[in-house]
Amino acid sequence: MIFPAAPGPARATGRPGDRREAAVLQQIDHVGIACYDLEAAIARYESLFDLTVASRELHEDQGVREAMLRVGEGPAGASWIQLLEPIGPDTPVGKFLARRGEGIHHVGYRVTNITAALEAIGARGVRLLDQRPRHGSMGASIAFLHPADMGRVLTELVEPPET
Repeated sequence: MIFPAAPGPARATGRPGDRREAAVLQQIDHVGIACYDLEAAIARYESLFDLTVASRELHEDQGVREAMLRVGEGPAGASWIQLLEPIGPDTPVGKFLARRGEGIHHVGYRVTNITAALEAIGARGVRLLDQRPRHGSMGASIAFLHPADMGRVLTELVEPPET
């Protein structure tokens, strides 16, 4: 069964010749998962899903150790699982684990121009946790949106580095 499009502003479909405005978000870039033990979480994802670690980083400014595991390719590039272990209890991920335990911490969406995306989303009334992009995983530019304005979901915008 085919359902008609919902009313509202037109968005690009990706079809040749489509001249409508492009969507702000390209695809899901990654799902961030908070864990107590990064090595144990990596072993779980490697053994259960045959994934491998593509990158490991320490982000002292964000208070985390992370591992990025490649899931697959989409039209705009790869998608990832981002495993996050806090480097201390007073970090954002440390506080998250104390309140909620292990699990999904945030969803990251790929954008083509993070500065333009922040401007457009902020103009629509969403509070920005980051007013300007900052350095993220694998050389990406990132910024977070306030979860209270996003259905209680911590949302990250990700502009990958140019290749």
